Amino acid sequence: MTTHAGESRHISIHIERPAEEVYAYASDPSHLPEWAAGLGKSIEETDGRWIADSPMGRVVVDFAPRNDLGVLDHHVTLPSGETVYNPLRVIADGDGCEVVFTLRRRPDMSADDFRSDEAAVAADLVTLKRLAEQA
Repeated sequence: MTTHAGESRHISIHIERPAEEVYAYASDPSHLPEWAAGLGKSIEETDGRWIADSPMGRVVVDFAPRNDLGVLDHHVTLPSGETVYNPLRVIADGDGCEVVFTLRRRPDMSADDFRSDEAAVAADLVTLKRLAEQA
């Protein structure tokens, strides 16, 4: 199988809410099941780590420390032990913001799986937008 090092997609959505509000909501791991279906329907903090029941099985999600820059990067450790780095940003844009997720293609990932992940991330961002704008 050919590897695809460096292949990525920047998936973004504009949200008509202040960046600080969107960041505050999205940076709280307990909210992930509400908007990030790819990480699962439930998440709990155990011994200082966030464990999610994902479609792939139980995964560990480690987040960047809270910050004033809108950085929501996180590492997801899969049941296989592989760790996937997920860059995520909330960027101020006037009275609203843009949320940008960088999806990176893993070396063993097929083109179809990459497109499927891209669609899932886009759907998660639409859900985040809907929830944030209803707030």
